[in-house]
Amino acid sequence: MTTRSQPMVSEPRKALRVYLHLKDRILSGTLASAARMPSEPDLAIEHGVSRVTIRGALERLAEEGLVERRPGSGTYVRAASRSGAIVADFSNVFTHLVEMGRRTDVRLISFGYASPTPAVAEALGLGPGEEVQRSVRVRIADGTPFSYLVTYVPKRIGISYSEADLRSTPLLELLERSGARVASARQTVGATQAGPEIAEALGTETGAALLSITRIVKDEAGAGVEYLYALYRPDLYELQLDLERTKRGSAMRWAAKSPVATGRPANATEPRNPKKTGTGKRKTTR
Repeated sequence: MTTRSQPMVSEPRKALRVYLHLKDRILSGTLASAARMPSEPDLAIEHGVSRVTIRGALERLAEEGLVERRPGSGTYVRAASRSGAIVADFSNVFTHLVEMGRRTDVRLISFGYASPTPAVAEALGLGPGEEVQRSVRVRIADGTPFSYLVTYVPKRIGISYSEADLRSTPLLELLERSGARVASARQTVGATQAGPEIAEALGTETGAALLSITRIVKDEAGAGVEYLYALYRPDLYELQLDLERTKRGSAMRWAAKSPVATGRPANATEPRNPKKTGTGKRKTTR
């Protein structure tokens, strides 16, 4: 008897597919907290894979604290909570940067001076031949790395601080200590996948999804003082923006709430004199 050939899919790819499907069901609440999951044989039939593949997917969910494996009893959904993640107030970026710098540790991977890429040179408004100070850092909270930061600063500013300074002091403070009067920033948020080097630095898998942020910081005169390309683990870091409906003329629109409106102290909006707000915590990994 002739059977129709099926596309070849490797076991790791199958396990990843099942893991992502079950994770989505847990995070969306389709699989309720404390509920007993279907047995391995039932899941294998449902997804058309082997029990070995199902076991691999469940073990990965257990490592992330999303399920609990009980020998002789089965697999149970655990409460999926992100309340412990580091939360960045997207409307109050400067204060958050200093606060996070003080509450987390940093590992400096590289520090040096080089010619900028055309994109960096254009973003910072650098002249021909002008160099940048380039650094690569990994930020760590409670022993777990959560961000990979590549920063470019014009050399005329970067020479004012050392490698030791960058290990111990938030970059924004170093910029202002150099005399740069930071006034504005533009952030672009996207998503990407971790390459081998970044995956190793962040303690995740090659190909894992990462949150990406590109930030261009300017001074009061509109000159670029920092170009940042940052990668974050989405299980340990999230962005938050509070919105409110406001009326503009005859039309209604959504606008960001001010930090005062969201209950933060008024001086939290002052990048020149940052205060700790204590709003961010790291997600507890299981």
